[in-house]
Amino acid sequence: MKFVLFFLLLVPAIHIFGQPNNASVSLGIIADCQYADQPTRGLRHYKNSITKLEECVSTFNDQELHHVFHLGDFIDDGAANFLPVQRIIDKLVAPFTHVLGNHDYSVADSLKPGVHKKMGMPSRYFAQDVMGWRFLILDGNDVSLHANPKSSKLYRRAKRHHERHYPELPTWNGALGKSQMKWLKAELKQAEEQEIPVILLCHFPVYPSDVHNLWNDEEVVALIERYSIVKAWLNGHNHAGNYGVKSGIHFVTFKGMVDTNENAFAHVSIGQEVIKIRGFGREENRELRIRK
Repeated sequence: MKFVLFFLLLVPAIHIFGQPNNASVSLGIIADCQYADQPTRGLRHYKNSITKLEECVSTFNDQELHHVFHLGDFIDDGAANFLPVQRIIDKLVAPFTHVLGNHDYSVADSLKPGVHKKMGMPSRYFAQDVMGWRFLILDGNDVSLHANPKSSKLYRRAKRHHERHYPELPTWNGALGKSQMKWLKAELKQAEEQEIPVILLCHFPVYPSDVHNLWNDEEVVALIERYSIVKAWLNGHNHAGNYGVKSGIHFVTFKGMVDTNENAFAHVSIGQEVIKIRGFGREENRELRIRK
């Protein structure tokens, strides 16, 4: 009887705090599929992304994955290009989530407000729990010159913001806005209180310093490095890939699938002590120790 009572008391705690934090999570990671029905340009083999994605999905389906994430730029441009690659993604056995990239907004202005819904996302940024880990999906297009119609107040506001604060930075990047930063801070505080480890997912990098980074990269890093529950920031955007570590947080830029004839994707296994990245094709293998 005492055991039954103990178990009943334990159940709400498991519900509140999620899966036990010693659980490992197995992920599939893709970045910059960037499909388009157009000729190769430079390193970007747009049409080849179809066969590359098919190979990736087939590989992932042979593994026991808890979740698969695509880190933005599902297409290069044109809303019609979503359907061919989404049909392939729909064959995944594991649950799947998109992260918004700048090229995902390379569609007609009238379609831009609904891009995240077309990609099956509940909102442009949100939290998602997987096996005791909290994944915060961020929108680096929040303040940008590509995510809103040019006739909108949001576009004009972003243009002024860029001209005043980041005139030397590329217009094809973006920033987390005030509301999203406030939300992020609240999510990190809650995760810290609940002792839930956090992985941040964004299309854009924030560290090391690079031309591809969010406009407000330093502000974002200053916020997240205050929370020991933050273990990693995973992103795409820079097709060459990159890596850095700061304040014990691993910042991993995954290579773009669209580049070259060779594929690029990864199986990421996250445990209590280490993040293991098994790269396929051009993607690198990494073993990253997790800070306590």
